[in-house]
Amino acid sequence: MSKDRGQSTPTARARKRFEDGEASHERWLISYADFITLLFAFFVVMYALSSVNEGKYRVLSLSLGTAFGNAPSTISPVVKGNEPPGLSLRRQPAAVDRARLEALRREKENLTAIARDILKVLSPLVNSGKVRVTQTSRGVTIEINASVLFAPGEAKLSTDSLQALSAIARVLSEDTHAIQIEGHTDNVPIRNTAFPSNWELSSVRASSVVRLFVENGVGENRLTAIGHGPNRPVGSNDTPEGRLRNRRVEVLILATLPEPVTEVPVVKPDQDGAR
Repeated sequence: MSKDRGQSTPTARARKRFEDGEASHERWLISYADFITLLFAFFVVMYALSSVNEGKYRVLSLSLGTAFGNAPSTISPVVKGNEPPGLSLRRQPAAVDRARLEALRREKENLTAIARDILKVLSPLVNSGKVRVTQTSRGVTIEINASVLFAPGEAKLSTDSLQALSAIARVLSEDTHAIQIEGHTDNVPIRNTAFPSNWELSSVRASSVVRLFVENGVGENRLTAIGHGPNRPVGSNDTPEGRLRNRRVEVLILATLPEPVTEVPVVKPDQDGAR
């Protein structure tokens, strides 16, 4: 009996081969499970790549730039939304910049055309140095010497000035830009019943020009009158020529696309070391 127990019988060997054969047919399930797991991981990675967290992206970008000694990149990630397929990370901000530059170019050309029209209608005064026309990023400035518009110490427009201002108003009435009228004086004090100081004189002179523009078809909602008194000289008040230059009225045709404004962030006490 002990000998039979130590040796396998033909029946036992056949049963073992049958059981091993059945087990081998189920080994494909292991490979199949591994494949499904890898496929699931692949789709998880693809989904993660399609939904970029902008904050984490910027932190990672700055960290990599600092580690490799490069300047921080200004490229913004494309956030999951309605963007067309294949939109690159660089294309969206580049398109916005190009659109803004194109708008600035058109605005500059428009203001330059207005400045040329004003130079044309005021050419005698420009040639005599009594009117200056300049252009900056802020817009177009028409500087008119006060001697063309007013009698000394007065704010009532002279008869000779009506033709020049009416010509300017005709050009501006066909436009839509906001217009700012600024009155300026020299530093010689003035004190009478009508104008206690140069502040009142400069303000009323600017208002007189505004009123004439309105009467000649310029929209009242586009106009603003400001008096600066003697605080913004363009010449030296120590000479008669400088004081003559400082007594002026400026007509500013304001650009509709000003320079970009960057808001200064508020520093919290725990950020600047304060406790």
